[in-house]
Amino acid sequence: MTRKKALIVRGGWEGHRPVEATELFLPFLDKNGFTVRIEESTEVYADATEMAGTDLVVQCVSMSEITAEQLSGLTSAVEAGTGFTGWHGGIVDSFRASSDYLHLVGGQFATHPGKEPCERRGEAEDNFLPHVVGITELGREHPVTAGIEDFELCTEQYWVLHDDLIDVLATTTHPARSWQPWHRPVTVPAIWTRRWGAGRIVVTTPGHSLDVLEDPNVRTVIERGMLWATRTASAS
Repeated sequence: MTRKKALIVRGGWEGHRPVEATELFLPFLDKNGFTVRIEESTEVYADATEMAGTDLVVQCVSMSEITAEQLSGLTSAVEAGTGFTGWHGGIVDSFRASSDYLHLVGGQFATHPGKEPCERRGEAEDNFLPHVVGITELGREHPVTAGIEDFELCTEQYWVLHDDLIDVLATTTHPARSWQPWHRPVTVPAIWTRRWGAGRIVVTTPGHSLDVLEDPNVRTVIERGMLWATRTASAS
């Protein structure tokens, strides 16, 4: 059987542990028939030949920048059927200055609300809040999230801005706490898919740290998302 080709692109802000985070999934990809190439920058996106032969891109690049040529290469590959997936800031807080990238992904990190100011200690945990990831009706039937029940995490709770072309598989709700400036609870997507040309995109917003990625629910969603996003026969 011909093995699929996966491309892992990692880098950007080191706080999201791009090397360790992506290597968590190497055994899964190998077991599921992928030959994996790993790149430490987005330069590979500009290689049209390489991208045309790639069935799945797993991106873990928080913040950072991307050139017009690189973004064009990524977008063209997805439109032609290459799958695109990632988690947390590695996919929804990438390339903030690129509106075309935001258009491709369909959602963008805005913030992660923190604890009450008097409880903050100047550490990463200041932004760790207990919250529920709730599976939507669509999510209960979708291959990426079917069989997964609502689950709770205590980590960064992403608030994302998004468009209506995404298919939301799970949401999370930010309560209106007394020290926050918003006046009513805000529900935002936490897991979604997007069709773009012949390609499939899967975004999972939890994943700030390795322990979150190893949560059974989060890991299952990410791994299923890799399989679902991978180039389909109709996109070959």
